[in-house]
Amino acid sequence: MTDRRKGQIGLVFVTMIWGSGFVVSAISLEYFSPYQILTMRFLLAFVLMAAIFFGQLKHATKKTYLKGIGLGSILYLAFLFQTVGLVYTTPSKNAFLTAFNVVLVPFIGALFFRRKVTVPAIIGALLSISGIAVISLTDFHNVNYGDMLTLVCALLFALQIIFTNRFVLGENIYALTTIQMGTATALGLIVSLARGEFVLPAAGEGYFSIIYLGTISTMLGFLIQTASQQFTKETETAIILSLEAVFGMVASALFLKEAITLRMLIGAALILTGVLVVELKPKTDKVDTPFGDLDLRD
Repeated sequence: MTDRRKGQIGLVFVTMIWGSGFVVSAISLEYFSPYQILTMRFLLAFVLMAAIFFGQLKHATKKTYLKGIGLGSILYLAFLFQTVGLVYTTPSKNAFLTAFNVVLVPFIGALFFRRKVTVPAIIGALLSISGIAVISLTDFHNVNYGDMLTLVCALLFALQIIFTNRFVLGENIYALTTIQMGTATALGLIVSLARGEFVLPAAGEGYFSIIYLGTISTMLGFLIQTASQQFTKETETAIILSLEAVFGMVASALFLKEAITLRMLIGAALILTGVLVVELKPKTDKVDTPFGDLDLRD
């Protein structure tokens, strides 16, 4: 099995983890505020990773720390804008606009980092975002303040994917991910203190969902994502991660007893087609575009 294939399989596994996280997040919101959930999940992930990878942190270079702080800052801000955006817009629009990072990644890479834009990548991204729209979008009559905040969130998630690809090569992924979680934790604590939400309620049963979000969705999920992105390109990463919507749909049906409609199945098929388009690229010639070489090859 090639390293690239291992990276692809790792990212698919991450989407399964994050898809199931939708259900757990819904349960945790019955006990905690969104800001408390963010702080606790990052805090738990950081404490566990710092304990496990303490030796890696001791030998991490200044460059690794700077990269981890940068990634952690982008990551927390992405979650923060998504959370605040949800206050002013509908969940379906919030989910769709967050997933817009799938489309943003290839064009940001082309415009600012001179990455090649491939025809399969564009087609795959458009198919994936169309599938997500079919699954999640129920209304979009106008653009409001919450929608704009969520678009900023999508931009930040796109940057997190792009910079992870750029920072992970030649780095200690364990130290890098731990520092990323530590930075997100620090920012979460600052926001929680500013909002007066640092004191947590005594909701014993609610902490089971936090344990899952912290250990599985956050620690394991982002560690596997970081490791996998050593072997995949950023556009490919973004499109594979769009499968999160499919696994989220399946998890909601299994555990929350939500009905799977024909519309959801069509959306899932579009996302899967988008992923396959990227993974089964035809070999042909380059085409010149304003973004640089438009290449049909990998």
